[in-house]
Amino acid sequence: MTVTLIAPTDLRSAHEALADTTGTVQIQGAGTAAGWAGAPEPAATVLDTTRMTGVLAYNPADMTVAVRAGTPLRELQAELAGNGQRVAFDAARAEQGATVGGLIATADSGPLALTYGSLRDLVIGATIVLADGTVARSGGHVIKNVAGYDLAKLLHGSYGALGLLAEVVLRLHPIPAATRTVALDCSLPTAAERAATALHSAVEPVSLEWADGTLLVRLVGTADGTEARARHLAGTLGATVLSEESAEAAWARHAERVTDAVVRLGCRPSRLPGLLAECGGTAVAGLGTGIGTVTVPLDDVGRVHDAVTAVGGTSVTRRRPKEGMRAWGQPPSAIRVLQAVQRELDPGGRLCPGRFESWFGTREATS
Repeated sequence: MTVTLIAPTDLRSAHEALADTTGTVQIQGAGTAAGWAGAPEPAATVLDTTRMTGVLAYNPADMTVAVRAGTPLRELQAELAGNGQRVAFDAARAEQGATVGGLIATADSGPLALTYGSLRDLVIGATIVLADGTVARSGGHVIKNVAGYDLAKLLHGSYGALGLLAEVVLRLHPIPAATRTVALDCSLPTAAERAATALHSAVEPVSLEWADGTLLVRLVGTADGTEARARHLAGTLGATVLSEESAEAAWARHAERVTDAVVRLGCRPSRLPGLLAECGGTAVAGLGTGIGTVTVPLDDVGRVHDAVTAVGGTSVTRRRPKEGMRAWGQPPSAIRVLQAVQRELDPGGRLCPGRFESWFGTREATS
């Protein structure tokens, strides 16, 4: 099969790329999640988003920014930092060059999700291009504008199978004046108990993670206030307030564990410790969010999926398993709704076939 590579630079050329081509299309960005989820099927066209970059509009007073979806998040963060602002999002692979659109499409998140949510919660407007080239918009540049929110949320976790995310408008937050991390070396069951104590206290942690045998609690705020809260929490938990250098190293190790993970899973936070213990391997636990990762042999991926399904959770591989092994857990209870949405937005099944394996069934793409 001859594959055509198209690299649009803006909304107009993205529209033309899909309107003027036929057959199946694989959408790719920086490639930081190329091995996640189901294996892409061979496609007639590969649409590369990495040239769709740049800030379209930035209003520091309104704390919003509009960017093309191929913009690497770390580059956007560097630009926003000049005004003391940031996208309050810290997925591990952002430092690897992951794009804004790719992070949304894969439903990735980081430790800050405890307080700020995922990008699904930070997107206030989006422009997408459907499989036939139709341009659709929702939301806007105003935080209180709720019109069309569902469109951006539909594409969150869609792996490109519902449409091409071309432009997004993001809500921003101030960069905190001070950040402190409280650490406690402990087992996961003990960490779950201490995490509950921290969550019910008045210290207001923004991140609460356990990895590599250590509970990490991040606090932000004013310099004096954050220091006082950190010392109070450390005393309550029997923990230690880390120096800035030690905290940076601890969070870097946490990011490495997440980056190396084989399966990402999510469930009710109260069930996460027990689920991770059953899965085995090396685990990272978001004890307030219910999001975790495990690093296990590829032969154990199916067992992990089954364990997650048994507690009503969701799971997807972050390292492609062997041929014949599932990349996803069991289809969600709303699978028929998801299938109906895909048929409406992409009736020919053109976009990113294979990413959801058999969830959308086998249909011939428009040619």
